[in-house]
Amino acid sequence: MVFSRRKQLTKIKKRNLITYSNPESIISEQFRTIRTNIHFLNEDEKNNLLVVSSPGQSEGKSTIIANTAISIAQQKEKVLLIDGNLRNPSIHQLFKVTNEVGLTDVLSKKTPLCEAITKCNINNLDLLTSGPIPLDPAELLESEKMKELLLHIKPLYDLILVDSPSVLEVTDTKVLANLCDGVILVVQKAKTKLVAAQESKKVLEFAKAPLVGVIVNQVS
Repeated sequence: MVFSRRKQLTKIKKRNLITYSNPESIISEQFRTIRTNIHFLNEDEKNNLLVVSSPGQSEGKSTIIANTAISIAQQKEKVLLIDGNLRNPSIHQLFKVTNEVGLTDVLSKKTPLCEAITKCNINNLDLLTSGPIPLDPAELLESEKMKELLLHIKPLYDLILVDSPSVLEVTDTKVLANLCDGVILVVQKAKTKLVAAQESKKVLEFAKAPLVGVIVNQVS
């Protein structure tokens, strides 16, 4: 796969929350490299609201976004991790927290944000899980309430990471990307086809969503 040097962030080889369980490992150091590159993206202006997606399913994006969020929070920066995948959420499973209340409840005005935020056992890291799966995910994400929510939380955190569905399967990611400062695309070595990665880039460009980085995920 060919991308510019600026967009090649790093390579990851395992799929678990290793930045929490083994912060001194080589893989945790790779996530610190991702953290550093995200900081470079924010040097000139506060682009602190980023969507993380992938061309297709099962390419490791949720595990990568979770480890990245932990790595940044370990540096005493305030981080919010949002599960914007309202079709197949997984952040609550990775962190072993409840998903009874979450983003969908806030957007449907059933629950205030302060009651939907989950405080996990990692300092400086907050979670906003997906909540119950709705009938109309794209419509909910495209609502004025979603825009208002992102505008409200943006100044409250040093970094906000949004886990989204894969780019090529549903329109949700295009909707989210258009509301955020940029997109980080996760591709898996030996699995993601070049044509899928290229098509994802075109889709994001059409949605006027800046692709700010690519992470190559290599599962051993």
